Amino acid sequence: MKKLLNYSIVLFVLVIVLLLIIPLPAGLVDVAIILNISLSMMILVTTMIIKEPLEFSVFPSILLITTLYRLGINVSTTRNILSNGGSSGQVIKAFGDFILQGNVVVGLVIYLIIVLMQFLVITKGAERVAEVAARFTLDAMPGKQMAIDADLSSGLINEQQAKVRREKIQREADFYGSMDGATKIVKGDSVMSLITTAINLIGGSIIGMVQSGQSIGEVLTTYSIATVGDGLVGQIPSLLISTATGMIVTRAVSEGSLNEDVSKQFLAQPYAIMIAGIATAVIAIVPGMPKISMGVVSIALVVSGYYLAKRIKEAPDMAGLAMQMGAGGVGDMAGMAPEPGEEAAPAPVSEEEYYKDVNNVYNLLAVEPIEMEFGYSLIPLADESVGGRMISRIVIFRRQYAQDMGLVIPSIKLRDSSALSTNEYCIRIKGEEVARGEILVDYFLALEPENPERIIDGIETVEPAYGIPSRWIRPEDRERAELYGYTVIDPLSVIVTHLSEVIRQHAFELLTRQEVVHLVDNTKKAAPELIEEAFPNLVSYGMFQRILTSLLKEGVPIKDLETIIETMIDTIQEMGLPLKDLDSVTERIRTALKRTITRMYCEDGSMKVITLDGELERTMAASISKGEGGYYMALSPDIIQSLIRQLAEQLRKFNGFTQNPVVLTSQVMRIHFYRLVEPFYPKVRVLSFNEIASNIQIQSVGSLGLESHEAR
Repeated sequence: MKKLLNYSIVLFVLVIVLLLIIPLPAGLVDVAIILNISLSMMILVTTMIIKEPLEFSVFPSILLITTLYRLGINVSTTRNILSNGGSSGQVIKAFGDFILQGNVVVGLVIYLIIVLMQFLVITKGAERVAEVAARFTLDAMPGKQMAIDADLSSGLINEQQAKVRREKIQREADFYGSMDGATKIVKGDSVMSLITTAINLIGGSIIGMVQSGQSIGEVLTTYSIATVGDGLVGQIPSLLISTATGMIVTRAVSEGSLNEDVSKQFLAQPYAIMIAGIATAVIAIVPGMPKISMGVVSIALVVSGYYLAKRIKEAPDMAGLAMQMGAGGVGDMAGMAPEPGEEAAPAPVSEEEYYKDVNNVYNLLAVEPIEMEFGYSLIPLADESVGGRMISRIVIFRRQYAQDMGLVIPSIKLRDSSALSTNEYCIRIKGEEVARGEILVDYFLALEPENPERIIDGIETVEPAYGIPSRWIRPEDRERAELYGYTVIDPLSVIVTHLSEVIRQHAFELLTRQEVVHLVDNTKKAAPELIEEAFPNLVSYGMFQRILTSLLKEGVPIKDLETIIETMIDTIQEMGLPLKDLDSVTERIRTALKRTITRMYCEDGSMKVITLDGELERTMAASISKGEGGYYMALSPDIIQSLIRQLAEQLRKFNGFTQNPVVLTSQVMRIHFYRLVEPFYPKVRVLSFNEIASNIQIQSVGSLGLESHEAR
């Protein structure tokens, strides 16, 4: 039985083929017609419920099968009409009698109107939409692929999510390509319906008059009922399928089901409803118009629009509502009703009364680890009650960063700010502003390629996270921009990407002593003996925090805490107590994590690097001195200036690469050279040869050295 169900579609297609060959009795034809109408209704409702076309990706194949099924029914009904004196079941007779109403001419005219309406309006329109959608979907594939790569590199998605999104793009291209061809089937079905109608009427009339000897009136009455009935039972399902085709190819820009989109978008425009009501009242003034009917409609529209406008105006003002990212990553909005079982919030008091309690004044001293403030027009991006998705995107980044780096990002406070302009946002770390940007919510950001085919119209700007020259473009120009080679990003992705980059740059500041204790306690569950050996006998939590902070500052993941702690223990035991040189411990840990470090900067088994020549390294090594704070490198200002200038020239070579810039040095000089260049180029990674896996091919793209006047 299970195997039979698995092959049900195959069996159904075989039955359709048999309909073309084997004559069916009228009773079975009635069942086939009813099943055809029901199936067509089910397909139409499905296309209206789905939120995106790929949820019904089998539609092109279903369209072909249902069209073949209708043609099979047409063959059977035509055979019965011509061979049984115009009789082909009760369904066809009922439709014919209902439409004709005793008047052959009127019935045929109505039937032709239905057929032509489907053929010229719905089918032709759906065919054109499918053709355009297929072309633009295929043309936009490269831009969409670049957008996925950008999200992947910024950490907004992981490899698995990128794979799913690439597969979705490929499926979209295949789907719209199939729909482009499938609409031709619908068009052919409409043409075939007209031909079948003509055959039934003309052939039936000839058979009735020649073989049966009936009068012309009897023939027309008998065969016109059968012809119109047969045409309608074929055209109604065909009309439903054509409408479903138009529905599914126009769902590309939808965010929900058709019912949700229509309700949300119409109800969001109350003034349009009121204006329509007023216009209806004006039309009612025309002499001869049904004033009562139009007055009822006009009053209903005006009252509905007024009620909706009043409800929107009385909705809670978003200004002043703070959204707090909790430990689970989902923010709660102030003013939300209490959950069942919770006590209701106390009645609000004045600001003066509130701060009379000295304990409330202490609340002002709290400093949030991460804050993000918005101008008024950006609040809907974070407000989940109106469809904002910022909190969910931050949750995704938070999870991905924890998986990649081993650090849990603390809670992020989101709130509006009257100090910002309506389109601005501000990111603060521990109360101080570290980044700011401006977003145009109703536009898309198009990142300019190096050599665009054409310059698209838009507002010139700079992408806030990476400083890429960009343009704010209108939504209707998105497809064209992607065709020109631009990478197009929605406003929410711009903000989230900027926030994620800021967090990556300042992650070492977010690693508190308390968070270090949490990380150690979490590791203790898997390796209790290791933790007991290290803490607090060999190292304090404060020293361990400094080691982890050094790793995070240079972008090294701290996820493998067991390896980090084991290496730390071995190094400290070799060096002896009291521990004075944390840099040496950190360098040994970096060597132990070389596979992780290599993976971060390796592409296809090779790593592109900038190297230091031998003479420069010897000069730098000779300049190392020991001070109260440890070892430091004392180079002359001329040499430092020369190195920074040379490094700036070499970094330009990485503009065409997706890999981050890497400078390769000896293990002894690594930390000193990093501290030299970090104030100028914080995103440059300085690695030592010991931190690169042996199976990696090193490709030097440039070198730094002493210039001739310095060497002297």
